[in-house]
Amino acid sequence: MTRTADPTVVIVPGLRGHVADHWQTLLAERLDRVRTVPPLDHDTLSLRARVEALDAVLTEVEGPVVLVAHSAGVLITVHWAQQADRPVQGALLATPADLERPLPEGYPTVADLDRGGWLPLPRRRLPFPSILAASSNDPLATPRRVAGLAEVWGSRLVDLGEVGHLNPASGYGYWPRAEEFVRELIGLADSTGRRPSVSSPC
Repeated sequence: MTRTADPTVVIVPGLRGHVADHWQTLLAERLDRVRTVPPLDHDTLSLRARVEALDAVLTEVEGPVVLVAHSAGVLITVHWAQQADRPVQGALLATPADLERPLPEGYPTVADLDRGGWLPLPRRRLPFPSILAASSNDPLATPRRVAGLAEVWGSRLVDLGEVGHLNPASGYGYWPRAEEFVRELIGLADSTGRRPSVSSPC
């Protein structure tokens, strides 16, 4: 039997881009096959530019792909999925920001996001399996709204409990469950019984 190559994990950061102590950055350091969508200017709110940046990375990757998105990166991923036909094995969608409601001070306004093309949020079923990891006390989205998104996207909803926005400001940092979810998504098409190429937690 021909063994299928391990998927490449593609990291999709949110609006704040790359942060050294963010769990996405730390996860990327622990993976064997990984690409990260490069950062754009922090002041650039163009959804189109961010979707194109994700698409450019995916175009360069051969073989199966698992997406790992956080915050606004979840919305980038979902918007991309509405218009792309590149197969994806699965996606981890962690604490999506609800961009249709006012965000805390320091974040873009709803009007700015609307001008950037982010609204309305897509509400069509995703063409690939997904796990939506939700926080019960996320300052950027209410549990009810996130549960509604999981339902329309066809995502398996996982309640993480009180993890804030799952970012360094909330104490994350290394997040071991990210590896657990990535293993699950990699295993969706792994019929050989072999373990995916993810380092074991320290």
